Amino acid sequence: MADKQNFDQLKAEAFASSLIDTLNKSALSLMTSIGHRSGLFDTMAEMDFATSAAIADKAALNERYVREWLGAMVTGGVIDYDPESKSYHLPAEHSACLTRNAGADNIAVFAQYTAVLGEVEDEIINCFKNGGGVPYSKFHRFHEVMAEDSGQSVLSSLESHIIPLVPDLITKLKSGIKMLDVGCGSGKIINKLAALFPHSHFTGMDLSAEAIATASSAAAVSRLKNVEFIIKDLSDFHQTALVAKYDFITTFDAIHDQGKPLNVLKGIYRALKADGIYLMQDISGTSHLEEDIKHPIGTFLYTISCMHCMTVSLAQDGEGLGAMWGEEKTKEYLSNAGFSSVQTNKLSHDIQNNWYVITK
Repeated sequence: MADKQNFDQLKAEAFASSLIDTLNKSALSLMTSIGHRSGLFDTMAEMDFATSAAIADKAALNERYVREWLGAMVTGGVIDYDPESKSYHLPAEHSACLTRNAGADNIAVFAQYTAVLGEVEDEIINCFKNGGGVPYSKFHRFHEVMAEDSGQSVLSSLESHIIPLVPDLITKLKSGIKMLDVGCGSGKIINKLAALFPHSHFTGMDLSAEAIATASSAAAVSRLKNVEFIIKDLSDFHQTALVAKYDFITTFDAIHDQGKPLNVLKGIYRALKADGIYLMQDISGTSHLEEDIKHPIGTFLYTISCMHCMTVSLAQDGEGLGAMWGEEKTKEYLSNAGFSSVQTNKLSHDIQNNWYVITK
């Protein structure tokens, strides 16, 4: 143990208190996820003070479970409680960042990651002891949560903020171009673009058969004829990508997960036409831990990186870059892939991502 003469008792007590707060808030994160998934926040946002029975009835849920959940929400400071009437209320100021109507401001969506990542804790501990990684197949609901996350943070601003980052892109999409989304996940983004721009053709590639099945099914339901989805391991994309096929290529929070990220970037360079544009969304780390301390959700992002992004890459015998590889290393990889021009953009409503507009 460190020199007891230098032991700061007040510092120790303050830290212990902060850990107790962490215990409460980590539990609250689980309850927040349940409130989102069950629709309880959406239900209560439409109600005044009401009993647990009335809330459960309107939400079509079991009252006993709703009542215990309400206990966590009240003690966690999320929901107001009137002891005389034994009734509960979700303040409008709280529903503004907890309900589906909140759109991109809905933080409850992100709370789902706590439960999803907790499911692989045993496998992650094994990796701490023996190295290696945890494959995509072990993550139940991860693609579902990622799709909802993307739908909230990307889809909601796709037309208003993201597409305008690329000059004249809307005009080109209307007239007809070929677009590729690498690591497309459940395909929500390019399915939306395919519906908006019927004269363009869209291709999505992803390693996950489950995600591709979801994307293809959604495209079929919407009767989209200008979109295709391909299951593909992109580790050799630098060799297999078709030369100069696409006018526009995108990656949404996907490169740092790859087993061989530089090979993927080289493949994108190879597949992009000489005058094409590559739009890359990735986490807004700095490549320097001392700077990442200032990030408003740095702990959250490093946790997701450790328990998903890094480990799925290592499971492919990959580099394990992790989500917080940062802007500096991102630009280094892009340069090594052959790209000469990289413009970094930030969106005012998006504290999580950088948006890179890249050309050859």
